[in-house]
Amino acid sequence: MIIKKRPDFLHAADHGRKIVKSGFVLQYVLSRRSFPSPVVRAGFTASKRVGNAVLRARAKRRLRPLCAEFMSKEGVPGYDYVLIARMAILDRPYDKIRRDMKDAFSQSRQIILSLAKEDGV
Repeated sequence: MIIKKRPDFLHAADHGRKIVKSGFVLQYVLSRRSFPSPVVRAGFTASKRVGNAVLRARAKRRLRPLCAEFMSKEGVPGYDYVLIARMAILDRPYDKIRRDMKDAFSQSRQIILSLAKEDGV
């Protein structure tokens, strides 16, 4: 599922954790919305610092397929993931972005599962 509402993006920024990579920032947080079955949601954003509208769209377009690939493998149900494009994503080779995305999602999964273990879930 895709995150589209501003309050959901703000919730991730205010209450979530983040992993910074050279081409993007991955924020993740327990979803503030409830669904009949837990789902994994993703949102994509690029600020004007990335460039004009064409460059921002290109940056998000580079993130979407990789996010879908790794979210299905490493995403934790009930969590929201927000990917914030950085300027470097426009020039970074696709295989390096892919490697960074894989690292970020596996790192977030380990942290989420370790937090759940500490809480006794």
